[in-house]
Amino acid sequence: MTGPEILQPQANELGALVLALHAEGCPWLPAGQASRLGWGAVVAPACTVIRTSGLNRILDHNPGDFTIRLEAGTPLQTVQQALAEQGQWLAVDWPWGSGALGGGSIAGLVARGLTGGYRQKYLGIRDQLIGIGLMRADGVSAKAGGQVVKNVAGYDLMRLFAGSWGSLGLITEVTMRTMPLPPRRSGLLIQGPLSQLAPLGEWLLGSSLTPERIDWWSPALAATAGLAPLPLLLLGLAGVDASTMAEQYTAIAAQTPLACEVLTSERLEELLAVAGGGNGSPPAWLLRLGVNPAQAPLLLAAPEWEGIPLELGAGSGLGIAWAGAPGDSHGAAGALNPDQVTNLRRRCHRFGGHLTVLSQPEGSGLNAWEDSPSRPLIERIKHQFDGLGQLAPGRLPGVAQIAGHPPRPQA
Repeated sequence: MTGPEILQPQANELGALVLALHAEGCPWLPAGQASRLGWGAVVAPACTVIRTSGLNRILDHNPGDFTIRLEAGTPLQTVQQALAEQGQWLAVDWPWGSGALGGGSIAGLVARGLTGGYRQKYLGIRDQLIGIGLMRADGVSAKAGGQVVKNVAGYDLMRLFAGSWGSLGLITEVTMRTMPLPPRRSGLLIQGPLSQLAPLGEWLLGSSLTPERIDWWSPALAATAGLAPLPLLLLGLAGVDASTMAEQYTAIAAQTPLACEVLTSERLEELLAVAGGGNGSPPAWLLRLGVNPAQAPLLLAAPEWEGIPLELGAGSGLGIAWAGAPGDSHGAAGALNPDQVTNLRRRCHRFGGHLTVLSQPEGSGLNAWEDSPSRPLIERIKHQFDGLGQLAPGRLPGVAQIAGHPPRPQA
């Protein structure tokens, strides 16, 4: 079976292309660099993919206001390099698998709305959006927000489009908040039994310290990084000078009998690369999950997760897990079948959360996501933006659908 047709229009061609697709009633999917088309529900071969890689300019950067305006297809790597020259950065995590797939585009980052460990200090991608430009399925263009941090005019389409997976419209440009690059960065690694790590994690979340990240790692993920196969807490710390950093080390070490290993910024980046997929081949299963943060240690201890690399933000309860399929392997990852993933999903439910299947072996037949309690509202919003249902068929978050099958009727 051949894959979907992928088109890459230039900025001056985009409007005419979208109008033509609308007139013909053709299904189509907005994409950034199209590097993660395999995530979520499978793209039908009849669905045309429109890449925004041709929209790749930095339109405006105001270092004094800490804002940057970008065309949607601009690679994240390009943005970070340009900002670093001004001592700034976008406080966002690289998409999982960036070592092998590339960093992706700004549009893809926003459309998926997935947040990593930097959410602990900087919140999520949707919280860093200041303005957005978009094109509806009928070719109508619109803008929301503005170009300054305090701008609050207009309906909050930015948050609506963040995490919409291309189901509401094509993002054409974004304005985002930038941050100063910290003068110093380092990390702390604390390994040991969950009975001793859990109180430390709870203290960190309630303390006056502001780590950039506080991440739980499963024993299998630690083993993947060449560490002892024990649970761990990985902290990312930032400060102005060495004395400030030393004060943070001392305060944290005083709260636990476990050894605290100080990490250089380079070593911290190495470990974050492992947790972010490194340079390995894509796994058979890639799972996005979230639980009540207070339940994160219990989730790590659940028998269903034994042998599965898993990273969870201590403050958000959001994380990533991956595994191979029976009969193959993915590094040090264990193997899962669809029934086991269904059990993992149930375990997440019991801990007040959810599980999204970003990637799965062909023929597994699991919904990428489940029906949300607000499914009727989600579908009404979808109809208002895309009355013909052309955009991203089968990729409406909050509406369960098995790849290749129509949505189930709502009871």
